[in-house]
Amino acid sequence: MSKATAYIYPKCSTCRDAMKSLEAKGVHPERIDLFVTPPSKEELRRLWELSGLPLKKFLNTSGEVYKEMNLKDRIPKMSEDEVLALMASNGRLIKRPIVTDGERITVGFKEEQYKEIWS
Repeated sequence: MSKATAYIYPKCSTCRDAMKSLEAKGVHPERIDLFVTPPSKEELRRLWELSGLPLKKFLNTSGEVYKEMNLKDRIPKMSEDEVLALMASNGRLIKRPIVTDGERITVGFKEEQYKEIWS
């Protein structure tokens, strides 16, 4: 397997649980703190395209910043480029963790999904 990368927030309990799950499966990703070093717009586009998911699945819709910026109403009016640029400008807007090895990707943490994809 190629080297895995995990975009996380170290203080996030979901991210910590995801890392424990991965390590138990023998996956030891490079960890990148989303809040310190959010992925670029281009990297987010690559991850999104790899995932096949709707772009909205990459947004941390339950986060404070999302709510403070009233993005629920604004996002539907924005282009994909604008949404990607906004997420790249503030890692708190990105759903976490995002884990990829360049071929596979998971967004968020669900143990069943991790068993299926990372085992």
